[in-house]
Amino acid sequence: MLRGLKEKPLDITAIVTVADDGGSSGILRNELQIPPPGDIRNVLLALADVEPLLSNLLNYRFNSGTGLAGHSLGNLMLAAITDISGDFVSGVRELSRVLAVRGRVLPAAGQAIVLKGEMMDGSIVTGESMIPKAGKAIKRVFIEPANVEPLAEAVEAIQEADAILIGPGSLYTSIIPNLIVPKLAEAIVSSEALKMFVCNVMTQPGETDNYSVGDHLNAIHNHIGYHLFDYVIVNDGEIPPQVQSKYAEKGAKAVHLDLEEVKKRGYKVIADRLVLFRTYLRHDAERLSQHIYQLVDDWMTRKR
Repeated sequence: MLRGLKEKPLDITAIVTVADDGGSSGILRNELQIPPPGDIRNVLLALADVEPLLSNLLNYRFNSGTGLAGHSLGNLMLAAITDISGDFVSGVRELSRVLAVRGRVLPAAGQAIVLKGEMMDGSIVTGESMIPKAGKAIKRVFIEPANVEPLAEAVEAIQEADAILIGPGSLYTSIIPNLIVPKLAEAIVSSEALKMFVCNVMTQPGETDNYSVGDHLNAIHNHIGYHLFDYVIVNDGEIPPQVQSKYAEKGAKAVHLDLEEVKKRGYKVIADRLVLFRTYLRHDAERLSQHIYQLVDDWMTRKR
C-alpha cells in the first residue's frame, strides 16, 4: 500500500507498532533494550527511493553464523544507527535520510510495548508472537505498560492529518496495538480528518479465523469504543481456486464481505478487485493507492 501511495502527491507519515517480540526483532529488543526494528525496517523500505539491490540487501537474512543466523541486515543497521545516534527515534530519522524515504516513519512509542491477549476461555497469553500460536479465540488484547506515552511526533502527525488510514495488517497484533496506545486513540477519535480502514484480503490463522469484514470492524470498535471510520476499503475481486487451496492448507481463507451489515452500521464501502497473486496474495498497490488518493482528493475539495 505504501509503495503505491508514495507515488502520489501526498505527504505521508507512517506510524508503526512497537509490540513485535518475535525473531530477529525480539532478540535485538531483548538484548539491546531497543524497540523492535523489523516492522519499522519494512515500512522504511516501502517508502524508500532506493535501487532494488539495496532493498534486497537490507532485507537479507543471515542463514548461518553464531549470533548472526536469523537476523536481517536492515535490523542490524537500525540497531547500530540507534547506538550511534543515541536513541531509536533519532536512528529511524537518520536511516530515513540515508534511504531517501518519501515521508516520515515514526514508531508509535519510543519504547517497546508488551502485548498480551485475553482469550475467550479467560487465559492470558503474553507476547505478540505467541498470541496467534495459542490456538484459541481472542477476546481482547492489551498492552503493558497500559499508560505508555506515545511518541509526541506521532500524536502531532495525527492531529495535523487531513486523512488517517489504518490497515491492512494483523488485526490483533499490528493494528489494534497502535489504537490502544491511549493518547494515539484519543487523537484519532478527536480528529476531523477523513478516516479510512483497509481490510485484510485473507484471514489470519490463530488470529482472525472465519472473520468477515464486519468482524474486523467489530474488534476495533470493541477495543476503542468508537465508530472510527468514514470509509472501509475491501477486496471483492475473485481469488483463483488454486490460490484459495494454497491458503486453506495453512488455515486461511478470503475475508467475507458482509456488505449490508457493514453499510447498516454507517460505514461507506469501497469494494474493488484489489489483489495480486505472485508468491503470496498482496494488495494491488496501484489500484488501492488510487482509491485512497481519490477519496482524499474529494475530501479536501469538499473542505475547501
